Amino acid sequence: MNLLELFSRTLDITLPVFAMVFVGIGLKRLKWIDREFVSTASALVFKATLPTLIFLSLIKADLSVALDVPLLLFFAAATLGQFLISWLWASYRVPKADRGIYVQGAFRGNCGIVGLALAAGMYGNYGLSAGSLLLGVVIVMYNALSVVALAAYQPGQSTNWRSLLKHIVTNPLIISVIAALPFTAFSIPLPSWLITSGDYFASLTLPLALICVGATLSVASMRSGSQIALSASSMKMIVLPLLSTLAAWAVGFSGEQLGLLFLFFASPTAAASFVMVKAINGNVALAANIIAITTLMASVTVTSGIFVLRLLGWI
Repeated sequence: MNLLELFSRTLDITLPVFAMVFVGIGLKRLKWIDREFVSTASALVFKATLPTLIFLSLIKADLSVALDVPLLLFFAAATLGQFLISWLWASYRVPKADRGIYVQGAFRGNCGIVGLALAAGMYGNYGLSAGSLLLGVVIVMYNALSVVALAAYQPGQSTNWRSLLKHIVTNPLIISVIAALPFTAFSIPLPSWLITSGDYFASLTLPLALICVGATLSVASMRSGSQIALSASSMKMIVLPLLSTLAAWAVGFSGEQLGLLFLFFASPTAAASFVMVKAINGNVALAANIIAITTLMASVTVTSGIFVLRLLGWI
């Protein structure tokens, strides 16, 4: 396979995902969708269609393949490592008031939407099922570590572990993972009509979610992005994915495992980070800028990363 063909096959994976993000930007500019639509659609995705997609992908999966314990453990360890690297860097380079926001923006990826969409496009059912289990791990870690980082530097804030635990336990995505495991483990069948209806409903998830991601981006806000936002974005999209993927390769991951890890490592900053910053009256402009910059960077960095990893023969 020559370089042009390899690059073309890489674009076949990434362009459909990021094209939907740019469609969202266009629809918002045309005023065909508005803030109310985005709010309603995002809630529908988070509470219903994405949990359905995760549930169905897991009950169809071969758990002996999807439930990869070493992969889950490495991903958890790498996430913790990314968090600590971000915090260490912020301690020396970022004003104290913005450190928590920097750390969250630099390590918290949009794995539930962008990461899962890329995994599905690249690896099909394996990407969805194994990615869903990774998502269950990362949701818990992202929420816990984000609360710690924000509470550490935000005046008057403290780590409310009871509220955090309730938020994790009632998270629809985690519930869908737990609910699906008995069906997969014991091969409990569901009626074919229910599976088909669920597939119709779940198919709304990725296009609708990606359009909402695009519609929430503020290009004007990004133009006024600070050096702190640019630094956090570079950390999120270049430094941490590079270090984490090299570490994964060094310990023996390759092929689908390494590819899946890279896609999750390289996902742009999650929109949920803005919500958490707003809830504590933090620097919402900085949080919004990081989300916007990383999302637009992802179309280049993810494509380049997949191309290089394939060129090296690692995935």
